[in-house]
Amino acid sequence: MIGTLIRRDIRRGLSGAAWLPIAFFLLVATLIPFAIGPDAQLLTRVGPGALWIAALTAALMPVERLIEPDRGDGVLDQLMLRGLADEVTAVAKIVAHWLSFGPLLIIAAIPAAALLGLERDALGRVLVSLAVGTPGLAALAVMIAAVTAGLPRAGALAGLLLFPLAVPLLIFASSYATDGGSSALLLEAAITLGLTALAPFAAGAAIRAART
Repeated sequence: MIGTLIRRDIRRGLSGAAWLPIAFFLLVATLIPFAIGPDAQLLTRVGPGALWIAALTAALMPVERLIEPDRGDGVLDQLMLRGLADEVTAVAKIVAHWLSFGPLLIIAAIPAAALLGLERDALGRVLVSLAVGTPGLAALAVMIAAVTAGLPRAGALAGLLLFPLAVPLLIFASSYATDGGSSALLLEAAITLGLTALAPFAAGAAIRAART
């Protein structure tokens, strides 16, 4: 049942307007050189951080369709009645959300880095930081989606909640992508592990609270 749920959410994530986050990510990379000028050294310094801000926004864009459609249609209730714990449902949604945007985002980072004039070493660090950090972004997005499901203006509220919580991940991911410090990468990995461990329980509690 978990595999079926993951495949279903991946198909939904890759359909319709699901490509908008990736297009937005590439659009940000295109606009940055126009905004700050053609200074190669400046682009090298700010490029990795700017790409990570774009990645954070790309993870947030589909947040309204991660939990709310299934909650409104009663799918979450049916899964619960079939013996699937809300935490397990949250895990499946985290996996599906990451698979529907994480690999595509990592691939899109290659032309984005070329637009910013990043060297090969810098590109490698950006790709590693995205591979390590995007599961944490997926977990955080699903957790926030569960907390805000059913609320008016859930998208705006999700942004207000997600961005502050993502700051530690953003700091260490950008630091590693810019400087290559191993301690920054370890801290980024630790934050990702913490988010992926905490998010299913927080999302499950939010789903149960919305049901009562």
